[in-house]
Amino acid sequence: MKRTALYDLHLESCARMVEFAGYEMPVQYPLGVKKEHLWVRDNVGLFDVSHMGQVILKGANVKSLLESILPVDVIDLPAGMQRYGMFTTESGGITDDLMFANWGDDIFMVVNAACKDADITYLQEKLVGCEVVVEDRALLAIQGPKARETFARILPEAANMTFMQSAKFQWQGVEVWISCSGYTGEDGYEVSVPNDEAGAFANALLAFDEVEWIGLGARDSLRLEAGLCLYGHDIDTNTTPVEASINWAIQKVRRLDGERAGGFPGADIILPQFADKPSTKRVGFLVDGKAPVREGVEILDAEGVVQGKVTSGGFSPTLSQPIVMAYVTVDSLEAPLFASVRGKSIPLKPTAMPFVPARYYRG
Repeated sequence: MKRTALYDLHLESCARMVEFAGYEMPVQYPLGVKKEHLWVRDNVGLFDVSHMGQVILKGANVKSLLESILPVDVIDLPAGMQRYGMFTTESGGITDDLMFANWGDDIFMVVNAACKDADITYLQEKLVGCEVVVEDRALLAIQGPKARETFARILPEAANMTFMQSAKFQWQGVEVWISCSGYTGEDGYEVSVPNDEAGAFANALLAFDEVEWIGLGARDSLRLEAGLCLYGHDIDTNTTPVEASINWAIQKVRRLDGERAGGFPGADIILPQFADKPSTKRVGFLVDGKAPVREGVEILDAEGVVQGKVTSGGFSPTLSQPIVMAYVTVDSLEAPLFASVRGKSIPLKPTAMPFVPARYYRG
């Protein structure tokens, strides 16, 4: 298995390491998953996400070429801003979701760890005449309601960054790449640091009492509360962006009647779904009782007919009750629905997502 530049620091912090996407990654620390989760909601969590893929795309036509393989607006994204996107198939499915930033002449992109090799190959094949530079750097996420004030103590220049801004700064003579974003629903940053400086950077943050290491366990429960998709679970090649309820990510300029409508893989399948609603979609439910409902559990109507399946589920430490995301038939949403767990039908209550309101800083 591969190791990130922060591996030794995780061991020093008594992390429990597990395999994830081919890496040895910390799933939890002595604080424990639930306390780590609540720590992020109240203080500052520090995450090692160096297993993610970091790529710089260079070339005179890189923005127009990238837009031809993404269903989102690349060309009009202002310099210094970041946007959420996804790679789609000709049948409308999703092969990965990602973040990309306009750095002026270049595009900086972060892709999922499990998909990064395939994504890089795909970019190399499709961006003809452009350079795809794979970066081997550490990536840390600093998340929580105190993240901004804490981070400003080591990098004051980033204090006024707003949600989805992306910029380069100097920290102790080292260039760091910072975006004002994250995967928890909280305010904070993701910071790309050279591998040989990653430990010093992490320790500079851990020196503050309000900062704790947070593992993959709490990262998953935090993103679930934030209503965010996990690739391979809530989105995959069998789900379209509209079915996945991430159609908000496709700007009007790329939709039917838009100035640059379509032209991306699967457009003929995806774009008509804005008007002709798909029969199933991703929705959120609160679960009656305290027993968690996990991925793969079937969702039934009152007659016992299967109407959907859970794709992410667990206990919400913030709400003190189980929550799930699931794909269900749209027609069934007006009637009572139940999770089928070990022969028992557990009532579900449809609810808007995110389950816990986001607290991104927008200025």
